[in-house]
Amino acid sequence: PRNLNFDIERVAATDWHGGSPVRTALFNALSLMFPVGEQFFIDSVKKFRGGITDPVLSSEIRGFTAQEAVHSREHRRYNEIVCAAAGLNVEDVEKPIRRRIRWAEKHRKPLEHLAMTVAYEHLTAILSDAMFRNESTLQGAHPKMKELWLWHGLEETEHKAVAFDVYGASGGTVGLRRRALIIVTVNITRDLIRNMRRLLKNRKISTFRIWREAFGFIFGKHGALKGIWQPYRDFYRRSFHPWDHPSELAIRYRSGDEGEPWFV
Repeated sequence: PRNLNFDIERVAATDWHGGSPVRTALFNALSLMFPVGEQFFIDSVKKFRGGITDPVLSSEIRGFTAQEAVHSREHRRYNEIVCAAAGLNVEDVEKPIRRRIRWAEKHRKPLEHLAMTVAYEHLTAILSDAMFRNESTLQGAHPKMKELWLWHGLEETEHKAVAFDVYGASGGTVGLRRRALIIVTVNITRDLIRNMRRLLKNRKISTFRIWREAFGFIFGKHGALKGIWQPYRDFYRRSFHPWDHPSELAIRYRSGDEGEPWFV
């Protein structure tokens, strides 16, 4: 865990991604999901840590919860800046996710919560890996915001197998894991679209321009998600494990081989 504080007070309220309100809103919309979601991930894993006898995995659980707690804190501050600039209330934006979590806590078993966490962790890990592989993803972004997103992406890569291994050690099935990813894919897509619409509501940008630019940025020839389909599909394999994809670019970034400034 790296207990970092990012100096983003001034820049987070701007169109920090190359001056584009659409690309900026796309990343900000993702950030708005994180604090509530990451607390859910921590809680889901903690419910099973008492049954983990492997000392290595127990240590990894502690690292996972610490990293996610810092992510939640930094993105909470980030989101407050973004919402204030857009005339929004953070808690109002988070309500749909909080409501979904309350429903799951009432109607679904802890192992199902953990399966959802495993699926979310897989998506964040492969999105993070794509961010390192595809230079266009953060090209033109303000250096301070780029540093925050690369830090978050690296740590998601580092702990991407923790929830998966806890799930396996706790009797999780392949079928439940597969169903969880389908649900999570729908949830993330819906939350992302809703958050982007709220962030851009008062920007006087045509709906056509918003989605044309967003789709081009995400799915274009050099899009942010280039190369993501195969690792996404691999999750449905019975024998899948997160470290089947070693995230070599993230490892090189961590060591400083990519020529980027690093935080220790």
